[in-house]
Amino acid sequence: MAIATPVRPLTSETQLTRRPQRGAWTVLRQVGVYLIITVLALCCVIPFAWVLLTSVDANAGLYLQLPTLTLDNFVDFFTEEGTPRLLANSIWIATASTALTLAFGIFGAYALSRYRFFARRTLMFGILLIRVVPPTATIVPLYMIMINLGLNNTYTGLILVEAAYQLPLALWLLKGFIDSIPMELEEAAWIDGCSRLKGAWRVVFPLTRPGIGACALFSFINVWGDFLTPLVLLQSPEKYPISIGMFRAFSGRNQVDWGLLTATAVLYMVPTVLLYLFVRRYLLRATVSGALKG
Repeated sequence: MAIATPVRPLTSETQLTRRPQRGAWTVLRQVGVYLIITVLALCCVIPFAWVLLTSVDANAGLYLQLPTLTLDNFVDFFTEEGTPRLLANSIWIATASTALTLAFGIFGAYALSRYRFFARRTLMFGILLIRVVPPTATIVPLYMIMINLGLNNTYTGLILVEAAYQLPLALWLLKGFIDSIPMELEEAAWIDGCSRLKGAWRVVFPLTRPGIGACALFSFINVWGDFLTPLVLLQSPEKYPISIGMFRAFSGRNQVDWGLLTATAVLYMVPTVLLYLFVRRYLLRATVSGALKG
């Protein structure tokens, strides 16, 4: 008669001994991957570290070094003639262009989302095609148009062109958000006595705040960092944005003031960082709502 022997449960020590041992090739591969990531991270961090450290260095130079801390470079930026105006010009151009883009984008996206008309799909892809065309290919015709309209070397002409560049992205982005809003919400507002425009203003537009925040961030960053368009459309140095001012400060002198230049670069980054910190909650809300809806 056979006697059954109890089966011993696997202990943690037994499980560890039965795990396949990692080979030397696997370890070397992981070390290589982490080494490549570290090198790439340093390549990204070192330029920013040089800019930040040099901007507060009394002996600012071309090479990365421990700084002799001072704020004179930032004081020079605000006291030197013409440099504060460059920052103010950029803020005005980027803010006005973004506001104009959002104003046209939200109503245009609502029309593309809620109305059905002939060649609607063709129009949408035509708008996207405008965004695909490089700005360099259209800058000469735009320059001639601005001259014929009398808007050359004016803030108005530059803001209109910048807003036109950002409008296709705004239309596609905001249309996607409006498409995700149920039509029944608007119909309920109509039953309560709201007109079409009033219902959109009170129901649809508040629900598209995540899209508006994302669109404002992308538009502002694109306009803020644009170099070619203001370089061609503006001829007066007092109207230049800070992007052109930095280029001329770097290339227009025999000796570069690295402290002032890096301080300008730091101040150049501040508005976009502040805008990102302000609208990131809308971006997070947009991501979460999209995940929940999916």
